[in-house]
Amino acid sequence: MPSILLHPPFPHLLAAVLYVGLAIHFWRSRWRGAVLDQPVRGLVGWERGWLAVALVVHGATLAQEIFPAGGAGMRFGFAVALSMMTWLAVTLYWIESFYARMEGLQMLGLPLAAVCGLLPWLLPGEHLIANAASPTFRLHFLMAMLAYSLFTLAALHAILMAVAEKRLHRGRMTPLFAGLPPLLTMETLLFRLIHIAFVLLTLTLASGILFSEQIFGKPLPFNHKTIFAVLSWLIFAALLFGRHRYGWRGRIALRWTLTGFAVLLLAYVGSRFVLEVVLGRPT
Repeated sequence: MPSILLHPPFPHLLAAVLYVGLAIHFWRSRWRGAVLDQPVRGLVGWERGWLAVALVVHGATLAQEIFPAGGAGMRFGFAVALSMMTWLAVTLYWIESFYARMEGLQMLGLPLAAVCGLLPWLLPGEHLIANAASPTFRLHFLMAMLAYSLFTLAALHAILMAVAEKRLHRGRMTPLFAGLPPLLTMETLLFRLIHIAFVLLTLTLASGILFSEQIFGKPLPFNHKTIFAVLSWLIFAALLFGRHRYGWRGRIALRWTLTGFAVLLLAYVGSRFVLEVVLGRPT
């Protein structure tokens, strides 16, 4: 492959085109027309292959953005963070689709991945993490990104459930929503995602508090990022407690899920957006 194809904006645009092209295919083949005319089926082989290619291209652009050629450390601003979160979320969707029906997430996940895949090119950040070589930091970073991506998937799932529930009550079902699994099945999957993500978030916070010197090279600062991260943990802890103790479900569970995700998003992505875009400070 010519070297020019590896430099922005070509790989970013290619990933976006692949995501959007697949979304258009799903719209034409699954989501429009009469409800009874649409077959209920998961991803077929070539669709999985198309999505896999899009993920590989997107992942390659992320690697270039996070580890710049000839640069020291690791670059991880808000645009790269959003791009990586959505990439991991779609990757987890691709894996989970082998075992569960999650077709509805294509409507939300693919366009979102296309937009977020372009952000590092449109809004390049220069925030460098100097201690990225530390094994402790890498483990902390991996757990944090997996937690973020799972909560992203859970938030998209919650939005889809909320819209499906509203349409069901109004008796206005489209092929997309008519082909979804029952709401109870979707709710079970939602809480499975939240349970796993909550464990990862707990480990992320615990490692950040206990090993701050090894991870960040300084004691854990008590700033807005820490406050929002702890607050999101408390919200999801309350949600899971309410689920197990009082059987929370439906709209209550969806509202808590979306609130917790919004607060978690403010913890890193929101703070980096303010610093990099609003205030113009890369560090």
